[in-house]
Amino acid sequence: MPVPSRRTPLRHLLRLALLFPLAACVAQAPPAYVTPGYPAQAAPLPEIPRTRVGLLLPLSGSNRPLGQAMLNAAQLALFDQNDPGVEFLPRDTASTSSGAAQAAQSALGEGARALAGPLTLNETAAVAGQARAAGAPVMAFTSDAAQAGNGVWVLGTTPAEQAERVAAAAAEAGARRFGLIAPDDEFGRRLAAALRSRLPALGLPAPIVVLQARLGDSAAAARDLAAQAGPEGLDAVLLGLGGERARAAAQTLSTALPAKPRLLGTVLWAQDPAVAQEPALAGAWFPGPDPATRAGFDQRYQSAFGERPPRLAGVAYDAAALASRAARVGMTPVGEAMLGADGPVRLGPDGIAQHGLAIFAVDPSGEPRLVQPAPIPGAS
Repeated sequence: MPVPSRRTPLRHLLRLALLFPLAACVAQAPPAYVTPGYPAQAAPLPEIPRTRVGLLLPLSGSNRPLGQAMLNAAQLALFDQNDPGVEFLPRDTASTSSGAAQAAQSALGEGARALAGPLTLNETAAVAGQARAAGAPVMAFTSDAAQAGNGVWVLGTTPAEQAERVAAAAAEAGARRFGLIAPDDEFGRRLAAALRSRLPALGLPAPIVVLQARLGDSAAAARDLAAQAGPEGLDAVLLGLGGERARAAAQTLSTALPAKPRLLGTVLWAQDPAVAQEPALAGAWFPGPDPATRAGFDQRYQSAFGERPPRLAGVAYDAAALASRAARVGMTPVGEAMLGADGPVRLGPDGIAQHGLAIFAVDPSGEPRLVQPAPIPGAS
């Protein structure tokens, strides 16, 4: 095998590192020389104990490009850990619950001691039972906490975590009366539940909540919120909306309330160009991944694979690293913060990953402005 120089591109190093375990399994010829008086004897090759981790990915169908990017990110995690004792078993879920169940069965049947993936809540539900029966922890990519607990960890950033982080930042800046406009679906209801739990814990009154029909009139929802707030108004309003609906609500709130509140958003705003184009949303706050850490991950990924990774590739990186660690030590590393692709991440005992989320302000330039750096989750 050629020896890489300091100038060897990362993608070549990564490929060499990933191929090395395979090369180590190929029998080598004995040396051509022997010590006089002793019979020729080939020295046995040392065998590296291998711990297997299943990767449950959408490697076919419409999600195939995302699945390939997630596989790349998982390989990058293995390279960054520099651990030749871990072997990945990629399995195609075909983006279906039945496909995920078959993928998990295949990986577990071949000795996987932990699973990274699958992508969605329904796929995770299809995998959870057999993984728990096998004693294999699951690091799922979903942000839906419905399947969290008892050996299954949700690695995506949950709606509750987003609401709690941005509300705490606004309260620290002086906000006391909060409102929420969100769709009347599971996402919106979880935002509302998080605010109703978090604000009293901060010594603040419960929020005023307006949940609108999924395709409802956001301007009308904003007028309803303002009417419920009354002459006291609101200090901060969380918009669980994006695109044109966020713009319509922001425009209405800027005139419907006695004083303009601080507007708050979700992590989806980081990828929403319509938000930056709305003057009423200028300066609004939203949570997001640590920018320096994410930039480092993006750079390493691009060096290795020649393209920028999609946002969800970071979740796959974290899941692969955590699943490998859990498989190696025979237990799940709950309570210890790890530096992931998007910043600090910590596995909570409730099966939900806790992320260190930074706070950004919407800027008309389209490049969000950092307001607060990402804290270490669980740190006092």
